[in-house]
Amino acid sequence: MNADEFRRRGKEMVDYVADYLEGIEARQVYPDVEPGYLRPLIPPTAPQEPDTFEDIINDVEKIIMPGVTHWHSPYFFAYFPTASSYPAMLADMLCGAIGCIGFSWAASPACTELETVMMDWLGRMLQLPEAFLAGEAGEGGGVIQGSASEATLVALLAARTKVTRRLQTTSPGLTQAAVMEKLVAYASDQAHSSVERAGLIGGVKLKAIPSDGKFALRASALQEALERDKAAGLIPFFFAVLYQFPVHSTVLRSYKYTQKFIFFFFTVVATLGTTSCCSFDNLLEVGPVCHKEGVWLHVDAAYAGSAFICPEFRHLLDGVEFADSFNFNPHKWLLVNFDCSAMWVKKRTDLTGAFKLDPVYLKHSHQDSGLITDYRHWQLPLGRRFRSLKMWFVFRLYGVTGLQAYIRKHVQLSHEFEFLVRQDPRFEICAEVTLGLVCFRLKGPNSRNEALLERINSARKIHLVPCHLRDQFVLRFAICSRTVESAHVRLAWEHIRGLAAELLGAEKE
Repeated sequence: MNADEFRRRGKEMVDYVADYLEGIEARQVYPDVEPGYLRPLIPPTAPQEPDTFEDIINDVEKIIMPGVTHWHSPYFFAYFPTASSYPAMLADMLCGAIGCIGFSWAASPACTELETVMMDWLGRMLQLPEAFLAGEAGEGGGVIQGSASEATLVALLAARTKVTRRLQTTSPGLTQAAVMEKLVAYASDQAHSSVERAGLIGGVKLKAIPSDGKFALRASALQEALERDKAAGLIPFFFAVLYQFPVHSTVLRSYKYTQKFIFFFFTVVATLGTTSCCSFDNLLEVGPVCHKEGVWLHVDAAYAGSAFICPEFRHLLDGVEFADSFNFNPHKWLLVNFDCSAMWVKKRTDLTGAFKLDPVYLKHSHQDSGLITDYRHWQLPLGRRFRSLKMWFVFRLYGVTGLQAYIRKHVQLSHEFEFLVRQDPRFEICAEVTLGLVCFRLKGPNSRNEALLERINSARKIHLVPCHLRDQFVLRFAICSRTVESAHVRLAWEHIRGLAAELLGAEKE
């Protein structure tokens, strides 16, 4: 394919993408295929001679689209939003064309410097404390990770390294293995499973802290766990607070899901907007506990963080000044296409101290100037794409007011759905509706709600996933699509009510 054909095919692809998104409402939101459907539809080996572009596009419709779950359909209410906007798509095209691998400043100066500035832009949109911003010569700063899971793992590993070195300095005879045996992590019982995975990869103990009646973690529960484990000779080092959207990892007929908040000795992870029901840990309570105990506090607001650009939701982030690191995903709810997970730290040396390696082939003359950032020391992979381009495009073409309006529209639609549910005495709301998620269920046994969800997803007109809140099986209704309107929400509710009526009628027969 030469430049002339690329121009022509590129325009055709833009038309195809625009047509797809404009017509997505007419597509069945959830695919009707069985596992293994695709293999018989394509040859077992790659073609010896080139295929035509027309054949490939035809096969996209014939082979790929039947197996696609349309996350951007206005009838997709499952999991959480995944951001999509035309400015971000255009920026991704440019990113692919430039094709730099920005592991260091020298590898592509614009790639590094735009990311530093965009993370400061975004941090100021959230009104983060200045300590988290790079500025002209700050000690902190931001980095784009691939996902919140990566950010949590990076924070945990940095905290583990920091506490291990500190203890070995104060107790020279203490081995790394001896420290590792005593490190322990805590998490709320509502935390995302990615925190548990971070603990497994990091090789530290994890303990779940029971949440309160509103599914939030309280300082008293954390303090009690810390005191108990310190008395047993363990070392608290990490606590993660998670502010995310409920997510359910399951297939249609298998609904078992566990989420945990994880707090690590000398590190704690706090959650703002839990995955199951979008509950919020109280940072103003748990933050001082972590500060007093010398525990690293990581705040994960993967889904909810986008809402903090709106003044009316910013109070949910109060207490972030106690955190050592903070993360949320613009690729969920801020119109920046996946992948783009924003992470800030108060002290960049905490990351570079854990991950910095400088083989001669990666060194460059400016790396010790103090004027630039080499992001390879802030992450697990070496290579990284020019992801800040899509932040730059989206922020400039929407403006802060446009992004705020988008968030507010989704929140208003979630409250509209909540209102409709509350009008039907057969249903109940199971958790406070704060942002764009509604947790609801038919009154009665879990089996009834499992059957209702089965009917909903089998009909394939809308798509939902469940969660467990305590011992209740709950349906989650997440406002996800950029194009969703009140009419889609109301049609979805009428569809749910109709299926519920059929189910309850069948039970009486």
